[in-house]
This record gives sequence, C-alpha cells and structure tokens, in this order.
Amino acid sequence: MSELAKKTIADLAPLVESKELSPVEITEAVLKRTKEYNPTINAYIDINEETALEAAKAAEVEISNGNYKGVLHGIPLALKDILNFKGETVTYGSKIHKDFVPDFDATVVTKLKEAGSVFTGKLNMHEYAWGATTDNPHFGACRNPWDLQRNPMGSSGGSGAAVAADMTIASLGTDTGGSIRMPAAACGIVGLKPTHGRVSKYGCFPLSWSLDHIGPMTKTVEDAAILLEYIAGYDEKDPTTIEKPIENYSNYLTGDIKGKVIGIIEDYFFQEIDNGIEKTVRDGIKQLESMGATVEVIKVRSLKYAMYAEYITILAESSTIHARNIQTRPNDFGEDVRLNLKLGMVPSGVDYLQAQQIRRMIDMEFLKAFEKVDVIIGPSLPVAPPTIGIDTTSQGVRLSCPANLTGLPSISVPCGISEGLPVGMQIIGPAFKEAEILNFAYALEKTNPLNGLKPSFEEELNKSVI
Repeated sequence: MSELAKKTIADLAPLVESKELSPVEITEAVLKRTKEYNPTINAYIDINEETALEAAKAAEVEISNGNYKGVLHGIPLALKDILNFKGETVTYGSKIHKDFVPDFDATVVTKLKEAGSVFTGKLNMHEYAWGATTDNPHFGACRNPWDLQRNPMGSSGGSGAAVAADMTIASLGTDTGGSIRMPAAACGIVGLKPTHGRVSKYGCFPLSWSLDHIGPMTKTVEDAAILLEYIAGYDEKDPTTIEKPIENYSNYLTGDIKGKVIGIIEDYFFQEIDNGIEKTVRDGIKQLESMGATVEVIKVRSLKYAMYAEYITILAESSTIHARNIQTRPNDFGEDVRLNLKLGMVPSGVDYLQAQQIRRMIDMEFLKAFEKVDVIIGPSLPVAPPTIGIDTTSQGVRLSCPANLTGLPSISVPCGISEGLPVGMQIIGPAFKEAEILNFAYALEKTNPLNGLKPSFEEELNKSVI
C-alpha cells in the first residue's frame, strides 16, 4: 500500500478511472506516509486526515456511478499554505494569520475541487513567502528529504519536500523570485513557473503583486503538464490574467527537440556556480545536444541589474502589503521577515520606477534573444541547499529572478546528482510557450538523470541520525 504514495498522477489516474484502484486506498497510503514522516520532515503545517478521507470516499462513489471527472479525480494533493481554502485555517506561514479561516477559495483551489482532487493538508512555507529557506519561526523548519540537516529552500519548501518524500502525489507552490524552482531543484523534483498571467492568483496572499506566480510542483514533467492544464486560464477576478487558449500541454511531450536552439548566457547563468553543479548542468545540455538540439551563446547585458530590480520591487511591494502590521505589531513577524519589511520602506518612488525600467530593458533583451533561440538554459541554483539556520536567499534568487522580472515561463527539472544531492536545470522560454519548455524538460527526464536515486531520509531515520 505504501507504494501507492510513490506513484504519479499519470500512473494512478488510469487505475482510478478503470476502478482498479480506489481514491480511498491512495489517500490512505499518502496519509499513512505523511503521519509517519512529517514529525521529522515537517512538510505539513496541517494534515487534514478526516476531510481528505471523506473527499476520497465521495470521489469513489462518483466514479463508481460513472461520473469520472478526469485525471485528477480522486488524486490526493497538498497545497502551500498561502492559498485560500474556504472554511479551513490558512496561516500563510505566519503568526498573524494563524487562526485565519477564509470564506472563499483561491481560484486554483476552486479548479482543483471541480476536478475532483482530494486535499490532504496545508504545506509549510517561509513566513508570508518572504524568504528562501522555509526555516519557519512559527511552525518549525522544514527539512530536505535528501539530507535532513539541510533546508529544502523556499519559500515553497514544504511543497518541494512533501513531493520528494512521497507525502503527496503533487502540489502547488508560488514563485516570486524562484520559490517554486529553487525548492524543486533542491528536492530533486519538477517545478514549473508559468507565464505571468497564465494562472490566476486570486485568493493567494500576495508577496509582490507584479512578481508573484502560482505553479505545479510534481514528481514528473508529465504531471506538471497535467496540473497546468487544470489551473491555467483567464479569471475575471484577477486582472493580471490574460485571455489565451489553454493548451493540452501533455500532448506536446514528445521529447523531440531536433533542430531546436538552446541559448546559453555564459556571463550570468554560469558565473559563480559550484563546480559540481556547473558540470552536471553542462552534461545535461550535452545530452540535449545529442538529441539534435544546438547551442548558441547569447548576451542579455541588462541582466547585471536584475538583482537590484528584483529586490527593489519585492521590498517595496511587500512592505506596502504589510504596512499596517509592520507598524502596529512588528514583533509578530519572524526576525528575517520583519527586517525585510522594514527595509522595504527605504526605497524611494524613484528607486521603484528605476527598477521597473530595468525590468523593461531585460524584457526587451529576452524578447530579442528569443528571435535566435527556442529556450535559454542554465542551473536552477548556483549552490547546494544550505544547512538549516543558514540563509542563502540572495545566491539562490540570482538565477531564478530574471524569469519573475520578465514574467517568462521557466521550469526546473532534475539533471543529475552532485555530491549526493540533486541538481536542477532551469529552462526558460518565450511568453506562453510552456509547451516548449515542458517538452525540453521531458526530453531530459527521459535520460533518467538521477539514475533512479531517491531521497535518503528513510535510511537516515533508520540509522537514527535524527
């Protein structure tokens, strides 16, 4: 039964549809594993055992009566605790909202409910998503399943850890500077940040209005494509969404990249990178070349200003969102988030508008680059995830933030192992070309870059490391 929790959406859906497998069996397997390992990994803030089993039983009845809704029907998912879930406590990883119960669902939650998904709980995160470690002062640090002494990065660290540890079949995370892709890389899973405007953010507590994204965090590229099909689309409740047709992304997963051109920005994405990570990513690019893709070195000169633009934007926007609470109850924030929110009151209007002009420059240079290349590839993270208690946010965000500044779609996919830890390859594509980057990721995934290796936490626990 425990093997069910290790399977993917694509594995389970046909068995559920044919009634060979019950949603209740799958949900029980996921919950059993979650209850066994969450005391150590701390991926969940809240485990919803009773309501999950009720939902699984309801799904079983619907399917038995011939009312199968599709591939997510009866599939257990867990969500980052930043998405409003009607009638249930949603904390946003904070003390201030620890008892908050929303009276409406986030749009992505509504869509997943309509698809018949089962929800096993809310996942740990960096407080208010303002950080990249998931060392949460209110709910405890989340641990990386590959090395329990390390963090899973963040802010969607609980989502990354839960998927990697098979404590959920799949998840959703949010990404403002890399918060889907960094944990995905650190935890050896797939993390997809869609184009800004592709997925509604309505009902997601904001960190930075102009940088925030919601996207899938999954065990495979195919599962990421499946989830995106369900959560994408225009939403009149979110004025940033764009009315574009939703594609059947999973239909594009052929692995055929012959004749495609990979752009490499050597002087940004391959600077100040751990040697092992750089070698692993370059080896992955060679694999893609062996499939018929070619490589072209390109320049995006304005990227040297990317970190400035990212931090000015996120500092100013987040501090505006939290202005009242940081002034009236500052001690209710964790130390790092409190400092960031106070720093966000320093930039001037001139600073903020300069940052937006830089974003426009970067955006235009990427647009020009994509006239020559189909995708741009580099590492997802420049360094290995640090031990718990150490913050490497600025290092991690450096490689992922350009896709937030531009709103371009970006995916992190495992491309190998370095010093016993997974390495993520980041693939960036033109706006609304999620199908392109998914297919590149799928091509790499088919080479089995992790060689079947899985996180080592079960072995560590058996040795009583913690």
